[in-house]
Amino acid sequence: MLKLRILTGVILGGLLWVGLFLLPAQVMVFGFAALLTLGAWEWAGFGGVQGIGARLAYAAAIAVLLLLGWRFTRDPDNLLMVLEAACVWWAVAFLWLVSAPGRYSQRLALLCGVPVLVPAFLALGHLEIAGTGSVRGPQIVLWLVLLVIAADIGAYFAGRSFGRHKLAPRVSPGKTWEGALGGLAAVALVASAGAVHFGLAILPCVAFGGAIGIFSVIGDLTESMFKRAAGLKDSGALLPGHGGMLDRIDSVTAAAPLYALGLFGSGVIA
Repeated sequence: MLKLRILTGVILGGLLWVGLFLLPAQVMVFGFAALLTLGAWEWAGFGGVQGIGARLAYAAAIAVLLLLGWRFTRDPDNLLMVLEAACVWWAVAFLWLVSAPGRYSQRLALLCGVPVLVPAFLALGHLEIAGTGSVRGPQIVLWLVLLVIAADIGAYFAGRSFGRHKLAPRVSPGKTWEGALGGLAAVALVASAGAVHFGLAILPCVAFGGAIGIFSVIGDLTESMFKRAAGLKDSGALLPGHGGMLDRIDSVTAAAPLYALGLFGSGVIA
Protein backbone atom coordinates (compact mmCIF):
# COMPACT_ATOMS: atom_id res chain seq x y z
CA MET A 1 0.00 0.00 0.00
CA LEU A 2 2.84 2.42 0.82
CA LYS A 3 4.47 1.78 -2.59
CA LEU A 4 1.15 2.43 -4.35
CA ARG A 5 0.65 5.58 -2.30
CA ILE A 6 4.13 6.82 -3.22
CA LEU A 7 3.64 6.02 -6.92
CA THR A 8 0.34 7.90 -7.00
CA GLY A 9 1.96 10.81 -5.16
CA VAL A 10 4.81 10.95 -7.68
CA ILE A 11 2.37 11.02 -10.59
CA LEU A 12 0.31 13.76 -8.95
CA GLY A 13 3.48 15.71 -8.24
CA GLY A 14 4.51 15.47 -11.88
CA LEU A 15 1.12 16.67 -13.06
CA LEU A 16 1.27 19.58 -10.63
CA TRP A 17 4.74 20.55 -11.86
CA VAL A 18 3.58 20.53 -15.48
CA GLY A 19 0.51 22.56 -14.61
CA LEU A 20 2.39 25.17 -12.59
CA PHE A 21 5.41 25.72 -14.80
CA LEU A 22 4.48 24.65 -18.33
CA LEU A 23 0.85 25.72 -18.70
CA PRO A 24 -0.46 29.31 -18.83
CA ALA A 25 -1.53 30.61 -15.43
CA GLN A 26 -5.16 31.01 -16.49
CA VAL A 27 -5.29 27.37 -17.55
CA MET A 28 -4.00 26.36 -14.13
CA VAL A 29 -6.67 28.51 -12.47
CA PHE A 30 -9.27 26.57 -14.47
CA GLY A 31 -7.55 23.38 -13.33
CA PHE A 32 -7.90 24.44 -9.69
CA ALA A 33 -11.59 25.14 -10.30
CA ALA A 34 -12.04 21.67 -11.81
CA LEU A 35 -10.18 20.12 -8.88
CA LEU A 36 -12.38 21.82 -6.28
CA THR A 37 -15.53 21.00 -8.27
CA LEU A 38 -14.48 17.35 -8.19
CA GLY A 39 -13.98 17.82 -4.47
CA ALA A 40 -17.56 19.08 -4.28
CA TRP A 41 -18.78 15.89 -5.96
CA GLU A 42 -17.09 13.89 -3.21
CA TRP A 43 -18.19 16.28 -0.47
CA ALA A 44 -21.81 15.64 -1.46
CA GLY A 45 -21.33 12.14 -0.07
CA PHE A 46 -20.74 13.62 3.40
CA GLY A 47 -24.26 15.00 3.18
CA GLY A 48 -25.75 11.65 2.24
CA VAL A 49 -26.22 12.58 -1.43
CA GLN A 50 -26.02 9.35 -3.42
CA GLY A 51 -27.74 9.86 -6.78
CA ILE A 52 -25.62 10.96 -9.73
CA GLY A 53 -28.02 13.77 -10.62
CA ALA A 54 -28.09 15.15 -7.09
CA ARG A 55 -24.30 14.99 -6.80
CA LEU A 56 -23.93 16.77 -10.14
CA ALA A 57 -26.32 19.46 -8.94
CA TYR A 58 -24.32 20.02 -5.77
CA ALA A 59 -21.02 20.10 -7.68
CA ALA A 60 -22.54 22.51 -10.22
CA ALA A 61 -23.75 24.79 -7.41
CA ILE A 62 -20.24 24.89 -5.95
CA ALA A 63 -18.80 25.57 -9.42
CA VAL A 64 -21.12 28.58 -9.77
CA LEU A 65 -19.97 29.85 -6.39
CA LEU A 66 -16.35 29.46 -7.53
CA LEU A 67 -17.07 31.64 -10.57
CA LEU A 68 -18.98 34.26 -8.58
CA GLY A 69 -16.29 34.27 -5.91
CA TRP A 70 -13.60 34.74 -8.54
CA ARG A 71 -15.36 37.78 -9.96
CA PHE A 72 -16.01 39.22 -6.50
CA THR A 73 -12.38 38.84 -5.40
CA ARG A 74 -10.89 40.65 -8.37
CA ASP A 75 -10.96 43.56 -5.95
CA PRO A 76 -7.97 42.96 -3.60
CA ASP A 77 -9.92 44.23 -0.60
CA ASN A 78 -12.69 41.73 -1.27
CA LEU A 79 -10.13 38.95 -1.60
CA LEU A 80 -8.62 39.76 1.79
CA MET A 81 -12.10 39.88 3.32
CA VAL A 82 -12.97 36.42 1.97
CA LEU A 83 -9.65 34.97 3.11
CA GLU A 84 -10.14 36.42 6.59
CA ALA A 85 -13.64 34.94 6.75
CA ALA A 86 -12.25 31.57 5.67
CA CYS A 87 -9.67 31.64 8.45
CA VAL A 88 -12.45 32.38 10.94
CA TRP A 89 -14.33 29.35 9.59
CA TRP A 90 -11.30 27.11 10.16
CA ALA A 91 -11.00 28.45 13.71
CA VAL A 92 -14.64 27.47 14.23
CA ALA A 93 -13.92 24.07 12.69
CA PHE A 94 -11.11 23.61 15.22
CA LEU A 95 -13.48 24.38 18.10
CA TRP A 96 -15.96 21.95 16.56
CA LEU A 97 -13.31 19.23 16.46
CA VAL A 98 -12.32 19.84 20.06
CA SER A 99 -15.72 20.27 21.67
CA ALA A 100 -18.36 18.40 19.70
CA PRO A 101 -17.10 16.29 16.78
CA GLY A 102 -20.20 14.11 17.00
CA ARG A 103 -22.64 16.95 16.31
CA TYR A 104 -23.56 16.42 12.68
CA SER A 105 -26.41 16.69 10.21
CA GLN A 106 -26.42 16.03 6.50
CA ARG A 107 -27.70 19.50 5.63
CA LEU A 108 -25.03 21.09 7.78
CA ALA A 109 -22.37 18.95 6.09
CA LEU A 110 -23.49 20.12 2.65
CA LEU A 111 -23.48 23.74 3.81
CA CYS A 112 -19.96 23.39 5.23
CA GLY A 113 -18.69 22.41 1.80
CA VAL A 114 -18.92 26.07 0.78
CA PRO A 115 -16.36 27.55 3.24
CA VAL A 116 -14.11 24.54 2.74
CA LEU A 117 -13.97 24.50 -1.06
CA VAL A 118 -14.65 28.02 -2.34
CA PRO A 119 -11.99 29.99 -0.40
CA ALA A 120 -9.40 27.30 -1.17
CA PHE A 121 -9.97 27.82 -4.90
CA LEU A 122 -9.84 31.60 -4.58
CA ALA A 123 -6.59 31.41 -2.61
CA LEU A 124 -4.90 29.03 -5.05
CA GLY A 125 -6.19 30.83 -8.13
CA HIS A 126 -5.11 34.30 -7.04
CA LEU A 127 -1.73 33.03 -5.86
CA GLU A 128 -1.18 31.38 -9.24
CA ILE A 129 -1.66 34.60 -11.23
CA ALA A 130 0.12 36.86 -8.73
CA GLY A 131 3.74 37.91 -8.69
CA THR A 132 6.13 40.60 -7.55
CA GLY A 133 9.65 40.70 -8.94
CA SER A 134 11.30 37.29 -8.54
CA VAL A 135 8.46 36.01 -6.34
CA ARG A 136 6.15 34.43 -8.90
CA GLY A 137 2.81 32.72 -8.44
CA PRO A 138 3.70 29.16 -9.51
CA GLN A 139 6.68 29.07 -7.14
CA ILE A 140 4.53 30.40 -4.30
CA VAL A 141 1.87 27.74 -4.93
CA LEU A 142 4.56 25.08 -5.02
CA TRP A 143 5.92 26.29 -1.68
CA LEU A 144 2.45 25.88 -0.16
CA VAL A 145 2.17 22.36 -1.52
CA LEU A 146 5.62 21.46 -0.19
CA LEU A 147 4.73 22.82 3.26
CA VAL A 148 1.58 20.68 3.35
CA ILE A 149 3.41 17.61 2.06
CA ALA A 150 6.13 18.12 4.67
CA ALA A 151 3.50 18.25 7.42
CA ASP A 152 1.91 15.06 6.11
CA ILE A 153 5.12 13.07 5.60
CA GLY A 154 6.72 14.28 8.81
CA ALA A 155 3.61 13.36 10.79
CA TYR A 156 3.41 9.94 9.15
CA PHE A 157 6.94 8.83 9.90
CA ALA A 158 7.19 10.53 13.31
CA GLY A 159 3.86 9.02 14.28
CA ARG A 160 4.92 5.53 13.22
CA SER A 161 8.23 5.80 15.04
CA PHE A 162 7.30 7.67 18.21
CA GLY A 163 3.52 7.97 18.33
CA ARG A 164 2.07 7.24 21.76
CA HIS A 165 -0.44 9.96 22.63
CA LYS A 166 -3.60 10.26 20.50
CA LEU A 167 -4.21 13.65 18.93
CA ALA A 168 -7.94 13.35 18.18
CA PRO A 169 -9.12 9.82 19.02
CA ARG A 170 -12.80 10.58 18.37
CA VAL A 171 -12.05 11.81 14.87
CA SER A 172 -8.87 10.11 13.60
CA PRO A 173 -7.53 7.46 16.02
CA GLY A 174 -4.32 6.95 14.05
CA LYS A 175 -2.99 10.48 14.51
CA THR A 176 -0.75 11.30 17.47
CA TRP A 177 0.75 14.36 19.10
CA GLU A 178 4.22 13.02 18.36
CA GLY A 179 3.31 12.75 14.69
CA ALA A 180 1.93 16.29 14.64
CA LEU A 181 5.13 17.64 16.18
CA GLY A 182 7.20 15.69 13.67
CA GLY A 183 5.14 17.23 10.89
CA LEU A 184 5.74 20.72 12.25
CA ALA A 185 9.48 20.04 12.42
CA ALA A 186 9.44 19.04 8.75
CA VAL A 187 7.43 22.16 7.93
CA ALA A 188 10.05 24.32 9.66
CA LEU A 189 12.73 22.89 7.35
CA VAL A 190 10.69 23.57 4.21
CA ALA A 191 9.75 27.04 5.46
CA SER A 192 13.43 27.83 6.06
CA ALA A 193 14.40 26.61 2.60
CA GLY A 194 11.64 28.72 1.04
CA ALA A 195 12.74 31.79 2.98
CA VAL A 196 16.26 31.42 1.64
CA HIS A 197 15.00 30.86 -1.92
CA PHE A 198 12.71 33.91 -1.90
CA GLY A 199 15.07 36.13 0.10
CA LEU A 200 12.74 36.44 3.09
CA ALA A 201 13.51 36.53 6.82
CA ILE A 202 13.83 32.98 8.11
CA LEU A 203 12.30 33.24 11.59
CA PRO A 204 9.02 34.88 10.48
CA CYS A 205 8.75 32.31 7.69
CA VAL A 206 9.26 29.45 10.12
CA ALA A 207 6.57 30.87 12.42
CA PHE A 208 4.26 31.38 9.45
CA GLY A 209 5.01 27.88 8.22
CA GLY A 210 4.12 26.53 11.65
CA ALA A 211 0.71 28.20 11.42
CA ILE A 212 0.23 26.73 7.96
CA GLY A 213 1.15 23.30 9.33
CA ILE A 214 -1.39 23.62 12.15
CA PHE A 215 -4.13 24.66 9.72
CA SER A 216 -3.25 21.73 7.46
CA VAL A 217 -3.82 19.36 10.40
CA ILE A 218 -7.15 21.03 11.14
CA GLY A 219 -8.19 20.56 7.51
CA ASP A 220 -7.22 16.89 7.61
CA LEU A 221 -9.08 16.28 10.87
CA THR A 222 -12.15 18.21 9.72
CA GLU A 223 -12.53 16.03 6.65
CA SER A 224 -12.00 12.96 8.84
CA MET A 225 -14.76 14.21 11.14
CA PHE A 226 -17.22 14.49 8.25
CA LYS A 227 -16.19 11.12 6.82
CA ARG A 228 -16.61 9.38 10.17
CA ALA A 229 -20.00 11.00 10.73
CA ALA A 230 -21.13 9.90 7.26
CA GLY A 231 -19.82 6.37 7.81
CA LEU A 232 -17.21 6.63 5.03
CA LYS A 233 -13.64 5.36 5.08
CA ASP A 234 -12.53 7.54 2.15
CA SER A 235 -14.11 10.43 0.30
CA GLY A 236 -13.84 8.43 -2.93
CA ALA A 237 -11.73 5.93 -4.84
CA LEU A 238 -10.20 8.10 -7.55
CA LEU A 239 -6.57 7.97 -6.36
CA PRO A 240 -5.04 4.54 -5.71
CA GLY A 241 -3.51 4.38 -2.24
CA HIS A 242 -5.00 7.75 -1.27
CA GLY A 243 -8.76 7.35 -1.61
CA GLY A 244 -10.61 10.29 -3.10
CA MET A 245 -9.44 13.70 -4.24
CA LEU A 246 -10.58 15.27 -0.96
CA ASP A 247 -8.41 12.80 0.93
CA ARG A 248 -5.42 14.31 -0.86
CA ILE A 249 -6.32 17.99 -0.75
CA ASP A 250 -8.08 18.22 2.63
CA SER A 251 -5.04 19.81 4.26
CA VAL A 252 -4.64 22.30 1.40
CA THR A 253 -8.24 23.49 1.71
CA ALA A 254 -7.49 24.75 5.21
CA ALA A 255 -3.90 25.90 4.67
CA ALA A 256 -4.41 27.81 1.40
CA PRO A 257 -6.61 30.67 2.71
CA LEU A 258 -4.28 31.42 5.64
CA TYR A 259 -1.24 31.14 3.37
CA ALA A 260 -2.72 33.51 0.79
CA LEU A 261 -3.89 35.92 3.48
CA GLY A 262 -0.41 36.07 4.98
CA LEU A 263 1.34 36.64 1.66
CA PHE A 264 -1.14 39.10 0.17
CA GLY A 265 -1.75 40.88 3.46
CA SER A 266 1.96 41.38 4.15
CA GLY A 267 2.74 42.52 0.63
CA VAL A 268 5.16 39.65 -0.04
CA ILE A 269 3.18 38.96 -3.19
CA ALA A 270 0.69 41.11 -5.04
